[in-house]
Amino acid sequence: MSTIETLKDRAKLAQDFLPMLGTDYVEIYCGNAKQSAHYYKSAFGYQDFAYKGLETGSRDATSYVLRQGKVTLVLTSPMNSQSPINDHLKKHGDGVKVYAITVEDATKAYQEATNRGGIAYMEPTTQTDDNGTIVMSGIRTYGDTINMFIERKNYSPEHFMPGFSKLDTGYHPSDVGLLHVDHAVGNVELGDMNKWVEYYEKVMGFYNLVTFDDNDISTEYTSLMSKVVSNGNGYIKFPINEPAKGKKKSQIEEYLDWYEGAGVQHVAIATNDIVHTVGELRKRGVQFLLVPDTYYDDLLDRVGNIDEDIAILRDLNILVDRDEEGYLLQIFTKPVQDRPTLFYEIIQRKGALSFGKGNFKALFEAIEREQELRGNL
Repeated sequence: MSTIETLKDRAKLAQDFLPMLGTDYVEIYCGNAKQSAHYYKSAFGYQDFAYKGLETGSRDATSYVLRQGKVTLVLTSPMNSQSPINDHLKKHGDGVKVYAITVEDATKAYQEATNRGGIAYMEPTTQTDDNGTIVMSGIRTYGDTINMFIERKNYSPEHFMPGFSKLDTGYHPSDVGLLHVDHAVGNVELGDMNKWVEYYEKVMGFYNLVTFDDNDISTEYTSLMSKVVSNGNGYIKFPINEPAKGKKKSQIEEYLDWYEGAGVQHVAIATNDIVHTVGELRKRGVQFLLVPDTYYDDLLDRVGNIDEDIAILRDLNILVDRDEEGYLLQIFTKPVQDRPTLFYEIIQRKGALSFGKGNFKALFEAIEREQELRGNL
C-alpha cells in the first residue's frame, strides 16, 4: 500500500463525535499587544479586525484581533500585575496560549471531550450582544496550552465576539496572501509524545495520520520523533514532537529549555502563491532559515518536474518535497521573539498531503546552525 493510500485510509480511523469546522483563532500571550499587532500587520500583512481593552470595559487584559484570509490572530497582554497572564509571560515569554476550533456545538464538544478524559478548562459559556450569541468551552492540553471550542452559528461573521469592538487603526498594509492555518506543531518533553497523541485520539476522536522516528528526522548531531494527529476531515492537524537522543542538544530540547515546558513550536499557514508571499515577507523584514545553495543542485532529480522556476526558489530559499499525491513548497521563519521558541511555516500544497519529510535533514541542519550561533547546540 502506498504512503498516500495509507494516509487516506487512515482517516477512516477518526471518530468525529465532535465535528470540527476549522481553526477559529490562535491567541498569543505577549508583553505588548499593541506593538505586536503593529509588527504582525507590517511584517505579515494582517488586517485590523477587533479590539478589547479599557475602552470596551476590559480592565485586566487588552486584545488586538487581526485577520488575513481565514487566519485570525488574537494578541493579548495583561493590564496589571495581578493578571494571571503575567504568570504565562514570566515562564514562557510570548507564545501561543489558545488554539481555538470552530465547532457546531460547543456544549456537546465539551461534554464529549470531558467524558472521555479531557482536562476541563472552561465549561460551556454563552455570551450575547447585539450581533448575536457565541458559545465557548475549552479543555487543557500539553503544557499550558488550551484548546477552545467556539460555536458561531448564531453570531454575525462581521464581528469577533461579545466584549470586542470593531478595530480600525487607519493603518492598512496590504496582505501577503495568507489563507488559513494548515497545522500547528507542539513540542513536548521526552516520553510524552505518545501520551498526548493518545489524549487527542481518546478525547477528541483524532487519529494518528503519520509517524516520523529518529531515522526520519535526524542529522549527525541531533534527532527527534514526531506523530501527526488529525481530525477526520483534515481541517485540524497537530504534529507533536519529542526529543530523541543525539550527540548534541536538539531543536526540541532548545525549545523546551527556553519556553520552560511544552508548547506550540510553530504554526503553518497556507498560501496559494508561496513565491509572492515569501517575496513580500522578505521585503517587510521577515527572516527565514537558510539552507545551503547546494540543496537546489539536484532538486528536480529528487522531486521531479514542478511548475515553479528553480532559480526563483533558490533565490527565496523555498524548499520542495513530493509525495505520491503531489508536491508541496515550504519555508520556515526564524523565531519571531527573542526567546528561540515560536516561529511560522509558510506552506503551499500542490496535491501533497504530507509534511516535507524529504526536507527534514536540510531544515534541521539549518536550525542547528542557528542553535550554534545562540550557543544552544
